[in-house]
Amino acid sequence: MSSAPRTLFDKVWDAHVVAVREDGEALLWVDRHFVHEGSHHAFRKLEEKGRAVAEPSLTFGVSDHYVPTLSRPHIADPEIAGMVERLNGNAARHGIRLFGLDDPAQGIVHVVGPEQGLTLPGLLIVCGDSHTSTHGALGALAFGIGASEVAHVLMTQTLWQKKPKRMRVTVLGRLSAHVTAKDLALSIIASIGAGGAQGHAVEYAGEAVSALSVEARLTLCNMSIEAGARCGMIAPDMATFAYLRGRPHAPKGADFEAIVDEWRGLASDPGAVFDREVAIDARLVEPTVTWGVSPEDALPVGGTVPHADLANPLRAKYVAEALAYMGLAPGQKLTDIAVDRVFIGSCTNGRIEDLRAAAAVLAGRKAVVPGLVAPGSSAVKRQAEAEGLDRIFEAAGLTWADSGCSMCVGMNGDRLAPGERCASTTNRNFRGRQGPLSRTHLMSPAMVAAAAVAGRIADVRTLAGEGQ
Repeated sequence: MSSAPRTLFDKVWDAHVVAVREDGEALLWVDRHFVHEGSHHAFRKLEEKGRAVAEPSLTFGVSDHYVPTLSRPHIADPEIAGMVERLNGNAARHGIRLFGLDDPAQGIVHVVGPEQGLTLPGLLIVCGDSHTSTHGALGALAFGIGASEVAHVLMTQTLWQKKPKRMRVTVLGRLSAHVTAKDLALSIIASIGAGGAQGHAVEYAGEAVSALSVEARLTLCNMSIEAGARCGMIAPDMATFAYLRGRPHAPKGADFEAIVDEWRGLASDPGAVFDREVAIDARLVEPTVTWGVSPEDALPVGGTVPHADLANPLRAKYVAEALAYMGLAPGQKLTDIAVDRVFIGSCTNGRIEDLRAAAAVLAGRKAVVPGLVAPGSSAVKRQAEAEGLDRIFEAAGLTWADSGCSMCVGMNGDRLAPGERCASTTNRNFRGRQGPLSRTHLMSPAMVAAAAVAGRIADVRTLAGEGQ
């Protein structure tokens, strides 16, 4: 193997290559394969071919996308109930560890993996969900795959992939008070565009990234896909090792100490070459919200809704159509936009740190609009309740739910009514994402809490006494 300096991505990719075809595609070994109740098509392909899961000990099932969060254990929708039962049956039939609705570790797959210690540095992780990029925050190579690829991994524990280019996003300096990983992610996407990282594996680096907690890093890598990236990665460090120590499925004792020595080598070598370099000044990042129908339609909260750029007809058309869908006017202050509902949760911002941040804003205050808080996992829910966060949310007037994808995806009963506007901690503000004709504004948990109190998009720094 070449002794040339290698990136973090190259090191993990190279360690998983089984074979390379003439067209350059590589057959990769998969260390962890997560499936959910929406993966039933892939299991049906196995049945049709008379095949079994190749490596059941490396396959993990999670009930999260379609499950309700307000009526458990009852599932009123017979189709969804059937999907959950099919996952239960497939897991039992193939000997797969299932984090089902009756499991105390159940939750959203991209929350469960890290908190259970299934996600580890240097692993290759796939799942039939685009936000699998989340797991890269721990130094893993993780990406979403399609239904046919899910079947291929189930049958072979391998996957054919074209190697992406490498991109490094270096965040210089430190983030200011009340500015979060969500604000940073939205700012990066607004800067480079929704396709700015297309065809690339992104590594996040720099002082601001190193200063992030592991849970904040998970948020940052989660949003990589919204910039078109194949995956997002952060080199593991002391914070990573401390986070993983003692996790249920992580190595224990001397085995853990030994593998940490290996993990220390998972960093880009000095002089490693990236196909693209992007630098972001952390000090210029402010609390950020979206105004349109893509995560790249993001601005600092003190900004105004943009005007159509008439010099660019395609952009002018996009902006005009986005504003029409969102019911906004050019030049309108973002802080003048009233919201009908708020949502706190998802694989982006449903972890305990996220709930603590929102509760800190809501403590002693009342929400003037209804809202839903869905913890990212049952473990997060228990921790939040032990800390009394649930009582803060309920005292503010919000609904405390069970764990699951919930209102992020609008396919489980938790959705907006047509035309409703939501301040949301989720990762996508596409048309209809939270329900038909719904309108979504993405922001951090603290910013959503501020919106709940104000009844409109609000600068959390104002509530903290630091705004203008």
